[in-house]
Amino acid sequence: MSEKTGRARPTALKLFAFALILLADQFLKGWVIGQFQLGQSRPLILNIVHLTLVHNTGTAFGLFQDKNFFFVILSVVVIAGLAVLSLKEGKKSDSVFSWVPLVLLLGGAVGNLIDRLRFGYVIDFIDFRFWPVFNIADSCITVGIVWLLFYPLTKKTLQKLTSI
Repeated sequence: MSEKTGRARPTALKLFAFALILLADQFLKGWVIGQFQLGQSRPLILNIVHLTLVHNTGTAFGLFQDKNFFFVILSVVVIAGLAVLSLKEGKKSDSVFSWVPLVLLLGGAVGNLIDRLRFGYVIDFIDFRFWPVFNIADSCITVGIVWLLFYPLTKKTLQKLTSI
């Protein structure tokens, strides 16, 4: 198998994962918009998780409200940086452990950017009642950041486990 053919599969998998994240995020946001009024809440699992429609004009934890233009610009810069980083990372390694966090970050950032451009705010709907309301894109961004922070610490252990 040529190197060009060998690289096509990981690239296709990365694009598929990105598309899956983006479609799930946008589909669920669209469904919630169609089912709920702003502020309306319904239990998904009673006393554990609710679905609550919230418009977030800020960032995580509702900080920096009404700064949409700033967050659109910031998102575009971050997305461009992540795209460049993922292309460079893709040339160095096709290890799932190295590209998954970048795809999670890209999918989440693009999902929330789409909301900001379409509506002027981000649609949030997952509500644990003890935590600020969030969405799939936010979850992907959080998991991607945590993964990037802890991956260097666990890299050798993961390599040993995957070589068995």
